[in-house]
Amino acid sequence: MANENKKEEPKVDNIISDETGAFDLRFILWRHFCEQNNIPVDTLPSQLDGEQKDDWEELKANRLRGHGQKKDS
Repeated sequence: MANENKKEEPKVDNIISDETGAFDLRFILWRHFCEQNNIPVDTLPSQLDGEQKDDWEELKANRLRGHGQKKDS
């Protein structure tokens, strides 16, 4: 009977919907990063290993900082 009361949590996928923060650029970037690197989307950035963490920080720096500002060539 205990098993009947236990709710199974749905598997988290990498699909972005309006209900999951489609307008938050950090969220979109994180989901993209997870998909490209075969990382479960419910992983926290602090849980990444050294190389993955470096890749995430680089991607964030390139895509988020200065968003909306025109870059000089």
